[in-house]
Amino acid sequence: MLAMNKFRILGTTAIAIAASVVITSCKDKRSTGWEYAPNMYKHIAYDPDQSNPNFKDGKTAQQPPAGTIPIGFKTFDYPNTREGYEQAGVEVKSPLAQTEQNLADGKVLFEHFCSPCHGQTGQGDGLVVQHGYPPPPSYSKGQSSRGGAMKDLTDGKIYHTITYGVNAMGSYASQLEPDERWKVIMYVHHLQNL
Repeated sequence: MLAMNKFRILGTTAIAIAASVVITSCKDKRSTGWEYAPNMYKHIAYDPDQSNPNFKDGKTAQQPPAGTIPIGFKTFDYPNTREGYEQAGVEVKSPLAQTEQNLADGKVLFEHFCSPCHGQTGQGDGLVVQHGYPPPPSYSKGQSSRGGAMKDLTDGKIYHTITYGVNAMGSYASQLEPDERWKVIMYVHHLQNL
């Protein structure tokens, strides 16, 4: 008798569950059911391209206030002039420690960004030279277009050049973060001694 009641209770429960599933699934076909965290897809924030009544000009994407600097941005307060180049050459020193890891990282970055022009060993024999472009000077034997031997370039002069570019070399400020530039400079100093 007890076993029969258990089967009756389980059978009734199963029928009730099946009936509730059928009834709730046949209601509104457009309904997705209960909403879980609706603010995940119905956010109250304005999209950048939406009009926004909170600002006088009605735009959501506003210009940042004058003089503000993005979080994590490091300024380089030397102008893109010959004087700025010379001043950076005297005052700017690498903040990174001379470690094997930094040198290895610098080598990888140099091979990706610099070797197409400067060559794998910094001799100015990269792939672009093989396609008819003028060769950059060798790091160990060449002369800088700004005067002096390439092997005597300081941290600041190389950083200034990577940041602003010179002659046919464009700026790499958008491709290399400041710490990456310092790693490349560490590797260039290695190539200056070859």
